[in-house]
Amino acid sequence: MSGLAERLAAVDAQIADAARAAGRDAGEITRIVVTKFHPAALVRELHGLGVVDVGENRQQELVAKAEELAPLGLRWHFIGQLQTKKARAVRRVASAVHSVDRDRLVDALEAAAEPGESPLDVLVQINLTDDPARGGVAPDGIEALAERIAAAPSLALRGVMAVAPLGEAPAAAFERLAGYAARVRSVEPHATWISAGMSADLVEAIACGATHLRIGSAITGPRDARG
Repeated sequence: MSGLAERLAAVDAQIADAARAAGRDAGEITRIVVTKFHPAALVRELHGLGVVDVGENRQQELVAKAEELAPLGLRWHFIGQLQTKKARAVRRVASAVHSVDRDRLVDALEAAAEPGESPLDVLVQINLTDDPARGGVAPDGIEALAERIAAAPSLALRGVMAVAPLGEAPAAAFERLAGYAARVRSVEPHATWISAGMSADLVEAIACGATHLRIGSAITGPRDARG
């Protein structure tokens, strides 16, 4: 096995163990491999190992890789902060946008829809910190933003996304997120996705109900290792 294959297998085993410990089926958890700063060649190698869901957090990198690798049929997840002026470019290639956190972005993604296009999967990003400068809607704005998304004909509200804050136990943060997810489901019952958990805290995320994990370096390795 290559180093990449070994790391992927190790993470998948960790996910399976965590799911078993939480009394969950690992098959209901989507593992998204985050490939930022890595070349398209690494994504191609991941596809050869069975990876379908890939994440990027920069618009330019997302579009370049998605266009180069279009024949592979990958599902691209945009997970970074998105400027409204780049919404059209992201919508053109992404299967899902995890970082919708304000009305203007909802409007920009809706305006970018092409006639007859399938609805774009989107998630409400929630700020789990007290810092308003961090990405994500504040908890008191969750329902209003969810209602705005649900009312957009070309968007499909799928659930919530968040990043565990530094300096706080991930389990506590993800427990709060699970409560916020229930509030989004009160607006849209089918919005069952919880995008939470990265390389260092995926076990806690799974225990709190995460359905989508965003795993980077634990699978891809450091950038320098790829040249």
